[in-house]
Amino acid sequence: MCKFAGSMITMNRYPACSITHLLVFILLSLAASKGVAQVFITSNLPIVIISTGNVPIPDEPKIPGTMKIIDNGPGQVNHVTDSGNVYTGNIGIEVRGHFSSIFPQKPYAVETRDAGQNELNVPLFGFPEEHEWVLLANYNDKVFMRNVLAFKLFNETGHYASRTRFCEVMVNGSYQGIYIFGEKIKRDNGRVDIAKLEPNENAGEPMTGGYIFKLDYWDWTNSWQSNFHPIGHPNFDVHYVYEYPKSENITPQQKTYIKSYVNAFESALYDPYVHDSTAGYFRYMDMNSFIDYFLVNEVSRNNDGFKKSFFMYKNRDGLDKRINLGPVWDFDWAWKNIDECYIFAHTDGSGWAYQVNDCYPDVHSPGWHIRLLQDTIFANALKCRYEQLRNNILNTDTLFSWIDTTVAFLWEAQQRHYERWPILGLNVGAPVVGPIPTTFEGEIQDFKNWILLRMNWLDANMPGHCNNYAPVTPAEYKPSVQLFPNPATDYLFIELPAFSPVATVYLSNIEGRRIDPPVSFDGNLFTIDVSGLAPGIYLAALVDSGRRTTYMKFVISR
Repeated sequence: MCKFAGSMITMNRYPACSITHLLVFILLSLAASKGVAQVFITSNLPIVIISTGNVPIPDEPKIPGTMKIIDNGPGQVNHVTDSGNVYTGNIGIEVRGHFSSIFPQKPYAVETRDAGQNELNVPLFGFPEEHEWVLLANYNDKVFMRNVLAFKLFNETGHYASRTRFCEVMVNGSYQGIYIFGEKIKRDNGRVDIAKLEPNENAGEPMTGGYIFKLDYWDWTNSWQSNFHPIGHPNFDVHYVYEYPKSENITPQQKTYIKSYVNAFESALYDPYVHDSTAGYFRYMDMNSFIDYFLVNEVSRNNDGFKKSFFMYKNRDGLDKRINLGPVWDFDWAWKNIDECYIFAHTDGSGWAYQVNDCYPDVHSPGWHIRLLQDTIFANALKCRYEQLRNNILNTDTLFSWIDTTVAFLWEAQQRHYERWPILGLNVGAPVVGPIPTTFEGEIQDFKNWILLRMNWLDANMPGHCNNYAPVTPAEYKPSVQLFPNPATDYLFIELPAFSPVATVYLSNIEGRRIDPPVSFDGNLFTIDVSGLAPGIYLAALVDSGRRTTYMKFVISR
């Protein structure tokens, strides 16, 4: 995607700007020039007032400023002159986002700071205290709720999603419209609650987590390349971006571990015996998160959900050794028909977002769900979960009731928003297919109609069967020893399940000659340095306390 900064288009490391993107940029500039300056005094929404002393806010780095947040509570009126009863203090602020940063209404990343410009953790809006926050703009979402609804659904299925609040924002004395104030995705006890990974934790069980990684725009310094190509697209490379620890902080040993673990999962997933879930891919993944992530992104037919802003994480082994999908993120291109490719342009509610590689996107999807849906165990579990959720949180009456309540809450503010940004009736964001409503009421009706079409299509086309299907719970899976990566290059990892009788490990070549490379062990993880061994076939000998030996074959390849 192109990178836009102010009124200049820059290429950076992103794919070249298309004619469509250039036309969108021109239309946005014309629409913004027609905005009306307003006198903003009161709101029923929380008010966020930001000042940088009229210094323009850059794409990066963050510049210092101040922020006041006013929220007098439900049903109360907030005045711009009120004291900041949620927050009054210092911040760092920068423009965030990729394509969304071209819009006249800018999205921001905000860091709360103390008087010395150091990070300051605070519990804004009653959210768990932190110092990193986002202000998501709504220029590309004329109903204001595409992101919020998706986050709500993922949270209601039992997973963490960013907490949010609608608000109205002023920047340097200028009214900027309706925003979504929310939590940035990051590792923390109140957010992605996984173990903290320190730079000195480079061996044994501490090195096994936690990690957050994602599919997104990448370069060779912030990512690693998968050993596998997506099904049906053998020329597509897939890159996983380091999110936590960041690429500048993660150590070589930690890089090797997470890359090897994901490779082990993909090796099992693409194994011919994919149906053998207990012994194969399933021990590497949390099925519930894979199913619920799929459903939220397919209900919204999110064109980004399986290729970009696609987050996943792995905790420390002693807490949960499985890969989890989520949190969900980035739905401003979802819940509508967009002229990006045939899948997302369908106006009858049809099309599978997980097949996005067929659109030849700028960021390639790993296509994991294509393989997963070839497994009847996964497909049947998906079908059962979908039918369960259709009776409650995915019931259209439930969805429409929430939408109506949100419309009432935003009714007053949306009038000011569209005076500031007079874009109703204009195709200025994601290239929408079909007529563009000229009123907020028309946008809401379009939104509901789209959801109804989509749910009806999913009802008729969701894979799997749920006749007397009883999903297997994690407690029923038989834990097993895991050896990865295979093939190995520099390090070989052997993870043991809890209470394993294995006491020691050694290696031998295929002729049976014992080899003793450097081995470390911490809790349940053997880390073996095989960098000094020649390429070839080897055996790992696992010796238990009764001196019984089990052999596992692996390959060293460079």
